[in-house]
Amino acid sequence: MQFDRKFHEKAASDISIVGFDSAWTDNPKAPGALCIIRMNLAGERWLVPPHLVSFDEALGEIRANTAPLRIIAIDQPTIVPNAFGMRPVDRVAASLISWLGGGVQPANRSKIGMFDDAAPIWRFKEQLGAVEDPETSRKATAGLFLMEVFPALALPSLDPVFCGRLLGPRYNPARRKTFTLTGWHGVIGAVRRLADLEAVAGLSEWADELAQISTPRKADQDRLDAVLCALIGLHWLAAPRDASIMIGDRATGYMIAPANPDVRTRLSVAAAACGVSIDVDLGLTMD
Repeated sequence: MQFDRKFHEKAASDISIVGFDSAWTDNPKAPGALCIIRMNLAGERWLVPPHLVSFDEALGEIRANTAPLRIIAIDQPTIVPNAFGMRPVDRVAASLISWLGGGVQPANRSKIGMFDDAAPIWRFKEQLGAVEDPETSRKATAGLFLMEVFPALALPSLDPVFCGRLLGPRYNPARRKTFTLTGWHGVIGAVRRLADLEAVAGLSEWADELAQISTPRKADQDRLDAVLCALIGLHWLAAPRDASIMIGDRATGYMIAPANPDVRTRLSVAAAACGVSIDVDLGLTMD
């Protein structure tokens, strides 16, 4: 990944990119995971390792973080107006994910505990008070921002080994019929390479430790996905804008993802077929 000059000019401020895999529900037996990639005044980057958290614990850690610019990249739908079925953005994402060999869980308000009126995501968003405007977050030097990401959608652009028909990694240990150690170690290897490329101190060592787990559990994948969320946030913030994509909009739901040329083309074709916007807010924030 190559970084544009604008990022280096604004990196004089302390920045925290929070990766939060929320696990969608607030189940004490199956919490989410949170990590942080921090950058100091010198532009140095380091990992605050992922650990398991509830929504309330995640909220407390984000509030305690004093960085002038905080961007929370969350692996959970944050805008879900539809009562049933799939959001438009989910249909577009599903076109790519199915090509990779996976599936997309639809988000709708009928899913009790996930997206009904009492679901924890809405309380989390209200108490967090973050601005949900991804394009503005790229240019900001201060503030608290929230954006929806999806690690499975990002992987084919973060590592070309996953970009191809049925090449998506099967790395969810909870899905015993499809999980493979090859997929698990493939994703860890991608994180390790990104750690070196982006010079995130501590990330490569953390990945090496994760790779030593002989029988991964779902909680291990949640921690891994939290790291992927943070790396997606770093990519969004620091890479040239055309290396990322915003699918959908802030009314019906959206996702932010890295996008290599092949991925961008596939998503754009699917979006056109579904009547879904691509990069709808880009022109509103361009210099």
